[in-house]
Amino acid sequence: MSTPTIATRVEELARLKEVARRGPDRKATERQHAKGKLTAHERVELLLDEGSFQEIEPLRRHRAVGFGLEDKKPYTDGVVTGWGTVHGRAVFVYAHDFRIFGGALGEAHAAKIHKLMDLAASSGAPLVSLNDGAGARIQEGVTALAGYGGIFQRNTRNSGVIPQISVMLGPCAGGAAYSPALTDFVFMVRDTAQMFITGPDVVQAVTGEKVSQNGLGGADVHASTSGVAHFAYDDEQSCLEDVRYLLSLLPANNRELPPRERGGDPADRSTPALLDLVPADANRSYDMRRVIEEIVDDGDFFEVHPAWAGNILCALARMDGSVVGIVANQPLTMAGVLDIEASEKAARFVQFCDAFSIPLVTLVDVPGFLPGVDQEHGGIIRHGAKLLYAYCNATVPRISLIVRKAYGGAYIVMDSRSIGADIALAWPTNEIAVMGAEGAANVIFRREIAAADDPDAVRQQKIKEYQTELMHPYYAAERGLIDDVIDPADTRAVLIRTLGMLRGKHAELPSRKHGNAPT
Repeated sequence: MSTPTIATRVEELARLKEVARRGPDRKATERQHAKGKLTAHERVELLLDEGSFQEIEPLRRHRAVGFGLEDKKPYTDGVVTGWGTVHGRAVFVYAHDFRIFGGALGEAHAAKIHKLMDLAASSGAPLVSLNDGAGARIQEGVTALAGYGGIFQRNTRNSGVIPQISVMLGPCAGGAAYSPALTDFVFMVRDTAQMFITGPDVVQAVTGEKVSQNGLGGADVHASTSGVAHFAYDDEQSCLEDVRYLLSLLPANNRELPPRERGGDPADRSTPALLDLVPADANRSYDMRRVIEEIVDDGDFFEVHPAWAGNILCALARMDGSVVGIVANQPLTMAGVLDIEASEKAARFVQFCDAFSIPLVTLVDVPGFLPGVDQEHGGIIRHGAKLLYAYCNATVPRISLIVRKAYGGAYIVMDSRSIGADIALAWPTNEIAVMGAEGAANVIFRREIAAADDPDAVRQQKIKEYQTELMHPYYAAERGLIDDVIDPADTRAVLIRTLGMLRGKHAELPSRKHGNAPT
């Protein structure tokens, strides 16, 4: 018997890899496509730059016995792992292959993911998971559960070290849902992706509530109601394109700065449109997104959680080519008040930006915290403290700009000078006070108004007095709580100059194991 030649072995290797790539059979691929879903390799190719993917362990197989598994040992064991580039920068990726055991996780499957996560961390490159799996592989018992534990541990250990992005392209139930929840951003595709701890059948059996899979844990539910998902899309192609765009805005790891890309938008461009965008009347609404468009490069920004907690906006954008994180009250929704969900949303975003050296620009137009029994019983004190803690703990460059009004505790929480903003700016329309003039006058001059022959006339007089004495635009500037009152038309230029000045900022927190953030 002759020894196989190198060429013969290479041919055999190519054949085996092609078998691994094709999956178990043609019909399995057809079923995947019939559901509007791509295969694991097709998804990876869409995410990464063309021809850049380097797969690892494509020939891995499980070693489990019993329950019929000994007769089914497909290559990859249901997960494709490897690395490539996105816009020329290294990215690690793993993708569940639903055609193999429904993408369920077993011992070998988990070991591949563990290895990839460790490689991503040691290489200092982002990790993207393309999720389409049926949870733990029942036939492998506790070893499958231990595999998830290893993933959760690495998610936590890598948090704030490398960007971690979860893309939900199929089912994700039970304990498996905790891995996406531990990552920085969650993308979901409508109709095909669902996330829940207990499925509709269990919910109905326990509570009597009848609900569909999408109604319980679909993309729109998590993007607009629970806040678990940051983004929702109609198809996989547009979803993965936005994942690529997000990666272009992020640093590779916490030791690097975000990539800088100079465009053609002048740094000193005037923004006179802002004079008309924001009404001087504090009771009139407007769209803060229009303000953001005016000040960022080419009017382009990537909004995070656009469908959840709409009373506050969080976005990544570039200013003079450098990436910034923007937090802004949205007067168009609930007058821009802070509530439980808005506080949670902004706190998480501020923490992310601080972890990855992304400067923060805060646009303030806030009437206060939302009053109400539901808010108080729901823990608005605790949740509001999350945003306060996140800002106070942040060491990145921080600029706050009071666009119109800033009342009460919400003024303090929205990165005021008193909690550590490096530079606090304001427009000449700003009002900073414990509360609005009408409410303040009613409290301070309550007895005088009640005793007057014409209470309404006295009330209006006292409101004007309060506005004149304590709410005029320069009151805070006179006391050093505002660094400068600027012309709205100069907003972009001033912000960019200030960001440039703060680029070399160095700040250290007290030596400690970690803080005890409100949860």
